[in-house]
Amino acid sequence: MKKILLAAACVMALSAPASAAKIGVSMAKFDDNFLTVLRNGMIAQAKGMSGVELQVEDAGNDVAKQLDQIKNFIASGVDAIIVNPVDTSATQAMSDAAAAGKKPLVYVNRQPINVDTMPAGQAFVASNEADSGTLETKEVCKLLKAAGKKEANVYVMEGELSNQAAVQRTKDIHEVIGGADCGVKVNIIAEQTANWSRDEAANLMTNWISAGKPYDAVIANNDEMAIGAINAMKAAKVDMKTMIIGGVDATQDALASVAAGDLKVTVFQNAAGQGAGALDAALKLAKGEKVERKVYIPFELVTPANLANYQKKN
Repeated sequence: MKKILLAAACVMALSAPASAAKIGVSMAKFDDNFLTVLRNGMIAQAKGMSGVELQVEDAGNDVAKQLDQIKNFIASGVDAIIVNPVDTSATQAMSDAAAAGKKPLVYVNRQPINVDTMPAGQAFVASNEADSGTLETKEVCKLLKAAGKKEANVYVMEGELSNQAAVQRTKDIHEVIGGADCGVKVNIIAEQTANWSRDEAANLMTNWISAGKPYDAVIANNDEMAIGAINAMKAAKVDMKTMIIGGVDATQDALASVAAGDLKVTVFQNAAGQGAGALDAALKLAKGEKVERKVYIPFELVTPANLANYQKKN
């Protein structure tokens, strides 16, 4: 509960008095469960503020389209811009465009490649990805040890390889299983991207199952892929009681999967809090106020033991 209160405090600390402002928002894609919660959090925050108008657009996972959206926001005279980047390695051009147009820019959820060199008037609001995969993998290690495993084979499902979160979460996995704290010798028998997608993950897991290699766990960079893996296992009549599956985001579907006993661990990423925090940061910057370059909303481990807290939260 302390962590939940801390997350709430982080968002509240960002709050600024509402004033008339138009904010352009470019989302990487609308067709994503987690990003939908984030977008709705922003919209809900704006509705509670007098005179704040959001222009929210879908980049359709297209880098060029997203850059055009930013340029159009600037040309239309918005007061600030919020971007959930399609490709975190392509953000320098976005920062340059916003700086040239003298418009405040806030990146949300996905860390831009130029986060440490962003010009004044730009910020990044998210959760610290160094914690996400770390919390997930430590719990997987704990569960493997509790199951009596001294050595275990695991599959790793990665998100989009152009995305900083996927890169960091996979790095977290390697660091935890390679460290002394895991308590189990973990062998990664395959590691491949499923691009954050439930369907792609189901296909990938089906291929892995067909290969016939024994495995004890699947560690996925997000819940959608974890659920896709679970669906494939169920289709193959795998005994889910013996399988340890981990994800990140604690979406509604993931919480239901934890309740059903299939997903063994997820990590709550406060999507609505990130959206609201990004809007507050954008409004502050639009008024010329100072905002920290990086604003983090804490990740929180979700297991069957504390599941009820997050079911209420969602």
